[in-house]
Amino acid sequence: MTSDAQKTRAQKPCHAPRVWRHANGFTLIELILVLALLVIITSMALPTMSRFIRGRALGSESARLLALMHEAQSRAVSEGMPVILWIDAPHGQYGVTLETTGQAGDAKAENLSVDDTLKIAVMNLGTGTQTTFKSMPAIRFLPDGTIDEGSPQTVQLADGDGFTQILTEMRNRTGYENSDRK
Repeated sequence: MTSDAQKTRAQKPCHAPRVWRHANGFTLIELILVLALLVIITSMALPTMSRFIRGRALGSESARLLALMHEAQSRAVSEGMPVILWIDAPHGQYGVTLETTGQAGDAKAENLSVDDTLKIAVMNLGTGTQTTFKSMPAIRFLPDGTIDEGSPQTVQLADGDGFTQILTEMRNRTGYENSDRK
């Protein structure tokens, strides 16, 4: 063979029969099917997840209110003065302040708002004089750590699905405890 013949053979591509190999990947149809399954599963789980998140808001608000009650009670004992936890149910707010404040007001007063998805309510079971602060129902913590007799016995937090958290005054009037209800 001449060198020219060798060159032409080397330059020409080999026309061997094509062998189809199995590709390592997914086809477009397979990807679309997997995405469709994910959409279906997510749409089925979404209502359950939204109820879970709303339930967490109720539990968190209940824990925050209980913590504020404990803070008010501790403050009454440490400062030797009655502390008021007021509840403004129509506006969804509550807070803590000293019963009597000086001209500068109460520097440690707190005002909190209830989560937008929740409602707060005060329920009184007694028939005696009810404790109020600026015409709002209030829980009055005394310097000895007990709760005033005119304070509400229960505070209720509720969400739109009918779930409630009820904070009930303990029998010995030393605090409130949490109970779940539907």
